[in-house]
Amino acid sequence: MGRRKYIAVAGNMGVGKTELVQFLCTRYGLTPFYEPNEGNPYLEDFYRDMRAWAFHSQIYFLTHKFRLHRALEKEPGTVVQDRTIYEDAEIFARNLHITRKISARDWRTYEELYQIVSAALQPPDIMIYLRASVRTIRKRIRLRARPEEQAVPAGYLRRLNELYESWFRRYRLSEVLTIDTDRLDYLTDLVDRIDLLERIEKHL
Repeated sequence: MGRRKYIAVAGNMGVGKTELVQFLCTRYGLTPFYEPNEGNPYLEDFYRDMRAWAFHSQIYFLTHKFRLHRALEKEPGTVVQDRTIYEDAEIFARNLHITRKISARDWRTYEELYQIVSAALQPPDIMIYLRASVRTIRKRIRLRARPEEQAVPAGYLRRLNELYESWFRRYRLSEVLTIDTDRLDYLTDLVDRIDLLERIEKHL
């Protein structure tokens, strides 16, 4: 694969990020980096009172994702990351601000911190953006049966999709490979798999 690369996989919940990361790691022997496993100590409070705790919770996520990003920068081989620090800010924290769970004052503080943090990081060599319709996402969420995801409203998923589309229209940090996953089955369908590998290898 040549020199060390940093590959990022972005997209809404249920679009197939983790499956793609695992597939690329198996196919190319890459080192995976997943979302931090440590429990967010603000999460319980956040779900009880989102307006009071959204800012604290997002600062925690930003801090831990920054630490993870610095760790992957030190990795000698090619790495692939499942959801980036950029998504924490551009999608999830922004959504909380839009829905007035994070005040304008707190959002300015958060955004300033995010800009400083992101400027200090090595951006991906390629960002693979997986997109899917809300209908497909809801179907996959039902199939993977994670209890905490089952009650996620369609409107929330739709808003996240819109934020992803808006972000990628202005994203300039690296090359972007956009893959529609509504009808893509690269795990079991050989034709889909060959097509996917050809598209990715072109960038690698």
